[in-house]
Amino acid sequence: MTIEQKEPALGILKWVALTFLIVTVLITLVFFAWWGMRERFVFDDQPFSQVRWMAPHSENSPLCDRGDMVRDLKNRLLKQGMGKNQVTMLLGRPDWEEPHQLEYELGICLWVVHGLRLYFNDQDHLISTAIIQH
Repeated sequence: MTIEQKEPALGILKWVALTFLIVTVLITLVFFAWWGMRERFVFDDQPFSQVRWMAPHSENSPLCDRGDMVRDLKNRLLKQGMGKNQVTMLLGRPDWEEPHQLEYELGICLWVVHGLRLYFNDQDHLISTAIIQH
């Protein structure tokens, strides 16, 4: 193979590599943008209602009924330092409990079962919250 024959092959290889790099960067940017805003995409922004939260799930209930209220709950009502008793008075009995964690089922939101996990310190004060997938 002569030098003249190698140069077009290298030019094509450079374009393929550059195209792959650009596509990879774009996919990465889209993924991290979605990851940073995923709660806004998955959960609605309805105001928290203690009655709706504690109502038993029925066939007529939306699949993500609690999930639709979770953003308001996290942003407005659950504050660091709240006692575990205050949280259970607000949200009722948890669906899962360990000494320093409580979890409330949110429902099936975007085809996945989600839960609101609350973390407490040794004095039973709220230190953080997280939405988890099961």
